[in-house]
Amino acid sequence: MFGARALNRHAALMNRMAETLGVDLTEAMRRGQFSSEGWRDAVVSCASCDDPTACLHWLADHAADDPDAAPECAAPDYCNNRFLMACLKEAMDSPTLEEGAQ
Repeated sequence: MFGARALNRHAALMNRMAETLGVDLTEAMRRGQFSSEGWRDAVVSCASCDDPTACLHWLADHAADDPDAAPECAAPDYCNNRFLMACLKEAMDSPTLEEGAQ
């Protein structure tokens, strides 16, 4: 089991990864593309990472601080949530039924 401190650290890493990839987790939840249980599972998956320091370095090198910068295409190969982030990115890039009807 992971302690609260570790889970908080990995929740922050996961949120930074999503931002860097251009994935809006809150919007994905609003659209029903991501659940609170999915978020919890993703944080636990992140917490089981073998090398979170590598993630910190990758995020520093690919900072999403510049609002004009294009988001990264994909999470690094070692990311436990790489597939999830790719799926959410694809879902976010697809119009919703509401958007399609307008």
